[in-house]
Amino acid sequence: MATIFSKIIAGEIPSYKIAEDEHYYAFLDISPLTKGHTLVVPKMEEDYIFNLDDTSLSGLILFSKRVAKAIEKTVPCTRVGLAVIGLQVPHTHIHLIPIQDENDMNFANPKLKPEAEEMQKIAESIRQQFK
Repeated sequence: MATIFSKIIAGEIPSYKIAEDEHYYAFLDISPLTKGHTLVVPKMEEDYIFNLDDTSLSGLILFSKRVAKAIEKTVPCTRVGLAVIGLQVPHTHIHLIPIQDENDMNFANPKLKPEAEEMQKIAESIRQQFK
């Protein structure tokens, strides 16, 4: 059965896409911890990140690095934090979260509720910086 992320990748569910290539897809989290919180997923369905083969795992990390660099150029932050939890959706995903301090990475924090127009602007800004 296709995961929600597979449906997003296939265009069956809309997303605020940041970047994609033949193997990976990056899009804004719709319940972000901070402005610019992005998810990066492999297009291949795999539940657990450490079940990815070495080539896929390294490719995912390198693609995530490119996305993080674009986020840094767009969203005011001290760093872009990286988290892999993977319990809510059975599809490997990396959270890239623009942070000012460690508390910004606390998933127990209240989630932001940005308007669609703001999400579109953020996605477009990051997308323009993606290289």
